[in-house]
Amino acid sequence: MTIPRLLVVDDDLELREMITRYFQSQGFAVSSAATGAEINAAMERFRIDLILLDVMLGDESGLDICAELRTQQDVPIIIISALSSDSQRMQGYSAGADDYVAKPFNPDLLAARVKAVLRRGNRAASLSYRRSAGLYRFEGWSYDARTGEARAPEGYLVPLSRRESALLKALLANPLIPLRREEIAEALDPDRDPERAMDAAEGRAIDVLVGRLRGKIESNPKDPRLIRTERGVGYVLACEVTQE
Repeated sequence: MTIPRLLVVDDDLELREMITRYFQSQGFAVSSAATGAEINAAMERFRIDLILLDVMLGDESGLDICAELRTQQDVPIIIISALSSDSQRMQGYSAGADDYVAKPFNPDLLAARVKAVLRRGNRAASLSYRRSAGLYRFEGWSYDARTGEARAPEGYLVPLSRRESALLKALLANPLIPLRREEIAEALDPDRDPERAMDAAEGRAIDVLVGRLRGKIESNPKDPRLIRTERGVGYVLACEVTQE
């Protein structure tokens, strides 16, 4: 099961830590930030599923940050603010927020709002393989998405075909997220109609491709530890990944 990761953004350290501890106790993975620069760093390092964003961040405006994020990301954003008039809420929604929660708030109610936004979020838009990326590191391996080169923990290069490289990039950009075969097919062929149903031959071709990639990066392809099969869904890269 994939654990959603939240990014808590507030310049109040005590409140930021309280929200972080609460959502960790609810089973979420949580990162935190206090500035726009720290938000960008977290977005580069992790796959963020939802941002909890304060409006007043010292010299920075949470509304401006929200609007800027909206030009770059489809990640859901919930604004948390002590400013709770109707006009201020409208400013938040106009900046691109998916929801607006006034301080002080009930943590259980905030959690319910987070879960509701995540449920209605567009999964396809949030899959990060559509974003350009640089260098990925995982389990001692490195993969340069710009050149398509994969380097084993021992230091030697492992040759990948174009489709193997595209598959690895899709998995690396979405660690711990089970990808359906249709989503993998779209990553392999961006021109594929996402509404088109997958036929048996296309599904088998993806299974064969996964098998070939396992043969190159798994220590035991018959008992894969990195690329795991998610029964009834597809495949998942079952390890943490860092991006540079």
